[in-house]
Amino acid sequence: MNELQLKLCDIQGRLFELSADKKIPSAGFIKIFMTSETAKALDSTYNRMQWAGEEYLLEEVVESAGNKLEENGEVYAKDILYWIGYLYRYWHYYTKEDSAKIFKQAPVETMKRNYMMFHTMAPEVAIEDLKEIGREQS
Repeated sequence: MNELQLKLCDIQGRLFELSADKKIPSAGFIKIFMTSETAKALDSTYNRMQWAGEEYLLEEVVESAGNKLEENGEVYAKDILYWIGYLYRYWHYYTKEDSAKIFKQAPVETMKRNYMMFHTMAPEVAIEDLKEIGREQS
Protein backbone atom coordinates (compact mmCIF):
# COMPACT_ATOMS: atom_id res chain seq x y z
CA MET A 1 0.00 0.00 0.00
CA ASN A 2 1.57 3.28 -1.05
CA GLU A 3 1.20 6.68 0.57
CA LEU A 4 -1.38 7.95 -1.94
CA GLN A 5 -3.53 4.85 -1.49
CA LEU A 6 -3.44 5.22 2.29
CA LYS A 7 -4.37 8.89 1.91
CA LEU A 8 -7.37 7.90 -0.24
CA CYS A 9 -8.42 5.38 2.43
CA ASP A 10 -8.32 8.22 4.97
CA ILE A 11 -10.29 10.56 2.69
CA GLN A 12 -12.99 7.93 2.19
CA GLY A 13 -13.13 7.34 5.95
CA ARG A 14 -13.55 11.08 6.51
CA LEU A 15 -16.19 11.21 3.76
CA PHE A 16 -18.24 8.61 5.62
CA GLU A 17 -17.77 10.57 8.89
CA LEU A 18 -18.88 13.76 7.14
CA SER A 19 -22.15 12.07 6.17
CA ALA A 20 -22.88 11.81 9.92
CA ASP A 21 -22.14 15.51 10.41
CA LYS A 22 -24.71 16.21 7.69
CA LYS A 23 -27.20 13.84 9.43
CA ILE A 24 -27.50 11.60 6.36
CA PRO A 25 -28.82 8.15 7.32
CA SER A 26 -25.79 5.89 7.15
CA ALA A 27 -27.01 2.65 5.56
CA GLY A 28 -28.58 4.44 2.61
CA PHE A 29 -25.62 6.75 2.12
CA ILE A 30 -23.10 3.92 2.15
CA LYS A 31 -25.09 1.82 -0.31
CA ILE A 32 -25.53 4.75 -2.68
CA PHE A 33 -21.85 5.70 -2.41
CA MET A 34 -20.47 2.20 -2.91
CA THR A 35 -22.51 1.72 -6.09
CA SER A 36 -22.00 5.28 -7.38
CA GLU A 37 -20.02 6.73 -10.26
CA THR A 38 -17.98 8.56 -7.62
CA ALA A 39 -16.84 5.27 -6.06
CA LYS A 40 -16.17 3.89 -9.54
CA ALA A 41 -13.98 6.92 -10.26
CA LEU A 42 -12.03 6.34 -7.04
CA ASP A 43 -11.57 2.69 -8.07
CA SER A 44 -9.90 3.63 -11.35
CA THR A 45 -6.13 3.74 -11.73
CA TYR A 46 -6.23 7.51 -12.04
CA ASN A 47 -9.16 9.89 -11.87
CA ARG A 48 -9.43 13.55 -10.88
CA MET A 49 -11.82 12.51 -8.07
CA GLN A 50 -8.84 11.00 -6.28
CA TRP A 51 -7.58 14.52 -5.68
CA ALA A 52 -10.88 15.81 -4.29
CA GLY A 53 -11.47 16.22 -0.59
CA GLU A 54 -14.27 14.60 1.34
CA GLU A 55 -16.50 17.71 1.17
CA TYR A 56 -16.43 17.72 -2.62
CA LEU A 57 -16.95 13.96 -2.79
CA LEU A 58 -19.98 14.22 -0.49
CA GLU A 59 -21.47 16.94 -2.71
CA GLU A 60 -20.97 14.70 -5.76
CA VAL A 61 -22.67 11.72 -4.14
CA VAL A 62 -25.59 13.72 -2.73
CA GLU A 63 -26.13 15.55 -6.01
CA SER A 64 -26.07 12.39 -8.13
CA ALA A 65 -28.28 10.50 -5.65
CA GLY A 66 -31.06 13.03 -5.99
CA ASN A 67 -34.05 11.88 -3.96
CA LYS A 68 -32.68 8.35 -3.42
CA LEU A 69 -31.07 9.35 -0.12
CA GLU A 70 -33.35 8.60 2.81
CA GLU A 71 -34.35 11.44 5.07
CA ASN A 72 -35.04 9.20 8.05
CA GLY A 73 -32.87 6.47 9.43
CA GLU A 74 -30.05 5.77 11.80
CA VAL A 75 -26.92 7.86 11.60
CA TYR A 76 -24.04 5.68 12.79
CA ALA A 77 -21.33 6.82 15.17
CA LYS A 78 -18.47 8.56 13.40
CA ASP A 79 -15.88 5.97 14.49
CA ILE A 80 -17.92 3.20 12.88
CA LEU A 81 -18.40 5.23 9.71
CA TYR A 82 -14.72 6.10 9.45
CA TRP A 83 -13.72 2.45 9.80
CA ILE A 84 -16.26 1.29 7.20
CA GLY A 85 -15.17 3.95 4.71
CA TYR A 86 -11.48 3.36 5.31
CA LEU A 87 -11.76 -0.41 5.13
CA TYR A 88 -13.85 -0.44 1.96
CA ARG A 89 -11.19 1.67 0.16
CA TYR A 90 -8.36 -0.40 1.65
CA TRP A 91 -10.17 -3.53 0.43
CA HIS A 92 -10.17 -2.15 -3.11
CA TYR A 93 -6.40 -1.64 -3.05
CA TYR A 94 -5.78 -4.96 -1.31
CA THR A 95 -7.84 -7.12 -3.70
CA LYS A 96 -8.28 -4.87 -6.80
CA GLU A 97 -12.05 -5.50 -6.57
CA ASP A 98 -14.35 -2.62 -7.40
CA SER A 99 -16.50 -0.88 -4.79
CA ALA A 100 -19.80 -2.38 -5.98
CA LYS A 101 -18.39 -5.92 -5.76
CA ILE A 102 -16.94 -5.22 -2.32
CA PHE A 103 -20.29 -3.87 -1.13
CA LYS A 104 -22.07 -6.96 -2.44
CA GLN A 105 -19.72 -9.20 -0.38
CA ALA A 106 -19.91 -7.05 2.76
CA PRO A 107 -23.03 -4.89 2.85
CA VAL A 108 -23.27 -2.14 5.40
CA GLU A 109 -25.20 -4.29 7.88
CA THR A 110 -22.34 -6.83 7.90
CA MET A 111 -19.78 -4.09 8.37
CA LYS A 112 -21.68 -2.47 11.24
CA ARG A 113 -22.38 -5.79 12.96
CA ASN A 114 -18.70 -6.78 12.86
CA TYR A 115 -17.18 -3.40 13.70
CA MET A 116 -16.53 -4.12 17.38
CA MET A 117 -14.77 -7.38 16.61
CA PHE A 118 -12.84 -6.30 13.50
CA HIS A 119 -11.89 -2.64 13.90
CA THR A 120 -8.74 -3.41 15.88
CA MET A 121 -7.52 -6.07 13.43
CA ALA A 122 -5.04 -5.47 10.66
CA PRO A 123 -7.09 -4.41 7.61
CA GLU A 124 -5.99 -7.46 5.61
CA VAL A 125 -7.20 -9.83 8.35
CA ALA A 126 -10.54 -8.03 8.68
CA ILE A 127 -11.01 -8.13 4.89
CA GLU A 128 -10.29 -11.86 4.69
CA ASP A 129 -12.72 -12.52 7.56
CA LEU A 130 -15.40 -10.35 5.92
CA LYS A 131 -14.89 -12.16 2.61
CA GLU A 132 -15.41 -15.47 4.43
CA ILE A 133 -18.60 -14.18 6.05
CA GLY A 134 -19.79 -13.06 2.62
CA ARG A 135 -19.12 -16.51 1.14
CA GLU A 136 -21.01 -18.18 3.99
CA GLN A 137 -24.02 -15.90 3.52
CA SER A 138 -24.29 -16.35 -0.25
